[in-house]
Amino acid sequence: MNINTIGLDIAKTIFHLVGLDKNGKQIQKKKLRRGQVLAYFANLPPCTIAIEGCGSAFYWQRELTKQGHRVKLLPAQYVKAHLRGNKNDYNDALAIAEASRVPELREVTPKTIEQQGIQALHRLRERTVNDRTSLSNQIRGLLSEFGIIFNQRISSVRKGLPAVLEDAENGLPHTFRDALGLKYNQFCQLDDLVKDFNKLINESSEAHKEIELLQSIPGFGDLVSSSYYSVIGDGKAFAKSRDASASVGVVPRQHSTGGKTVLQGISKRGDKYLRKMLINGARSVVSCA
Repeated sequence: MNINTIGLDIAKTIFHLVGLDKNGKQIQKKKLRRGQVLAYFANLPPCTIAIEGCGSAFYWQRELTKQGHRVKLLPAQYVKAHLRGNKNDYNDALAIAEASRVPELREVTPKTIEQQGIQALHRLRERTVNDRTSLSNQIRGLLSEFGIIFNQRISSVRKGLPAVLEDAENGLPHTFRDALGLKYNQFCQLDDLVKDFNKLINESSEAHKEIELLQSIPGFGDLVSSSYYSVIGDGKAFAKSRDASASVGVVPRQHSTGGKTVLQGISKRGDKYLRKMLINGARSVVSCA
């Protein structure tokens, strides 16, 4: 059995694979548990393994590459076009294998462990910032029912809430005042968490010379530079700068037909968190110009 290409549908526990020969004919179907995957591929001759770019895909790419296999990560939206029949795990694996044989199909840019570690820090920080914003909005909304108005800035809640809690004549019920004090403590804890994540991101930035080089660009601070590095890496995966810009989604979206070129707004493809950071960095440069 000479397997040339394998489509691997990964999951949390049960993995499905379909093997094709060099002519694209299906010659194997197999179901594996998570603990059996590496042992199975270790006994196979080197071949091309195609995986859909999803959760844990970078981990499996690194591990299977160590065994001598050529691993392709494919964008999920392009794999869907190759799905035939009803959707099930084997048909998904077959679609992945067939999509990998299309030479023009672009692969997902691989990430190193360091890049994923930095990206994880940003994801945790983003969640904490969102929780703090949500809590601030809830506090502002509840206080507005008692005629106490704060503006939308986080700093207004941070500075004004202690005064509200100390004011015994503002008409707040005693139980609500106590509950509001508990929420203020939670708000301060989230504030401290954001500062801790900022410190960890700054420390990780100092260990990578690529991030230090990015910081020389106007508008690229620690957060923008490290988030850019976590997605783009050292840039060697891209032939030109426009390709990197296209992967982030900051180039014009094209809708052309009949030889007439029509360019619209930015495509907004790729990592939306990085795109948000880039836009905020650009705004800071414009506001200081």
